[in-house]
Amino acid sequence: MGAGHHHQLYLPGASAVHRLPPQCKLLAAFAFAVVVVATPRERFWAFAAYALLLAAVAWAARVPPGHVLRRMAIELPFVLFAFLIPVIGLGERTTVLGLSLSVPGLWAAWNILAKATLGVVASILLAATTEPRVILLGAQRLRVPSLLVQIAMFMLRYLDVILDEMRRMRVARESRGFEARDVRQIPAVARSAGALFIRSYERGERVHLAMLSRGYSGRMPMLGEVSASAAQWGVALLLPVSALAVLGLSL
Repeated sequence: MGAGHHHQLYLPGASAVHRLPPQCKLLAAFAFAVVVVATPRERFWAFAAYALLLAAVAWAARVPPGHVLRRMAIELPFVLFAFLIPVIGLGERTTVLGLSLSVPGLWAAWNILAKATLGVVASILLAATTEPRVILLGAQRLRVPSLLVQIAMFMLRYLDVILDEMRRMRVARESRGFEARDVRQIPAVARSAGALFIRSYERGERVHLAMLSRGYSGRMPMLGEVSASAAQWGVALLLPVSALAVLGLSL
């Protein structure tokens, strides 16, 4: 878990948000997400206030808007699903731009888009201001189950290894004249995916045997110790506490 495993989501910096202990930021992001989910979907102004709170965090952390917008592409499947709900939904219908849409479906789509977007942005800001290794350290400090932390640790450690294996397989296919231009190439891509799965599984077995030979007993040692002062907890919890105040005013 060395320094070579900085991911593209992380933006090195020296802002006050960057300096907060990871356990504080993890708990703050989780509490903020809980407040957002608990907000009635009819409270439009509350969601706007939550967005302003996240914008303030991004400004304090010096995270460029373009960085956040590019990383929000992960939300596209939820966006597509949300757009389908009003079309296939039941109940009362209304016409929007010549399309007959379900009114309950429109409310459901708005509910998904608003809450998912705010949750995604909060996660992006957390990842942009906290190294992946440090996030795992914060999870340990918050007493997240050890097995979950270990799974995340190994996933983070070997993600780059698997991606590099995928790159080598792609180069090997292209060096043999392969071009994935239409559906006729799907069988070849599927075989490559199967080969990648087998290679990854075999690598995992070898790593597990190596760990057992070095005394692994099912528990990993603590990654380190990061203490948090009362002032740091107070700063980190400003976000969920402010969101909770907005929720209280909207009820």
